[in-house]
Parts: sequence; structure tokens; C-alpha cells
Amino acid sequence: MAIKKILIVDDSKTELMYMTDLLVKKGFAVKTAENAEDAFRRLAEEKPDMILMDVVMPGQNGFQLTRAITRDPLYADVPIIMCTSKNQETDRVWGMRQGAKDYITKPVDVGDLMVKIKALG
Repeated sequence: MAIKKILIVDDSKTELMYMTDLLVKKGFAVKTAENAEDAFRRLAEEKPDMILMDVVMPGQNGFQLTRAITRDPLYADVPIIMCTSKNQETDRVWGMRQGAKDYITKPVDVGDLMVKIKALG
């Protein structure tokens, strides 16, 4: 299944605008959420084909939210790519253990992101 609809979860409005612009230019339909509560509201409105998840957010962090989404039978089949400034190997391993399908660090390399999205589609 080709990925067309992407949900970006990030508490930074700047990052949301940057990533939305980048992905829309690549032909994706993008929705955004700024926190866990917002993310679940967006998921209920329309199930995305993929989620791009920040880690460092107030309240429930991206690791916790990834775990919650991947354990929910309604959304367990939606692949998640962690997209974060946390660049330690332990962070990557922990993200994958929470259910993420891939992990990319900021600043995002557009080519690398497109390869990862295509691999999931």
C-alpha cells in the first residue's frame, strides 16, 4: 500500500510547518498534532497511512505515545517513524522497542526520509 496520508506529531510549530511544507511538496496529504491528545483526536478523524513522531514533547512523550498507538488494535497497523533530535543509539533502540518501524534524526535529510517512507509503503 502506497503511503499518501501522513500524520506529523510534534510540539514545535516551526517543525510542523517545515515538515508539512516538505511533505506536501512531495505529494503527501498531511495532518498535524501538537501533543498526544491532539494525535488521538486526529487518528479518530481519519486514519493516516503513516505517522512521523517527535520524541520530546510536554505531557506524554513520543516514546509513550508510540507505545500507546502501536498497542491500540485500531491503529497498530499504522507505521510510525520517530523523527527527533535525540540521536543516541539507545534512543533509536528504545524507539524501535516501543513499536516504531524506523528512526530518523533532525535536521531531517529529505532524501533519507523519502527512502524510509517508500520502504514502509
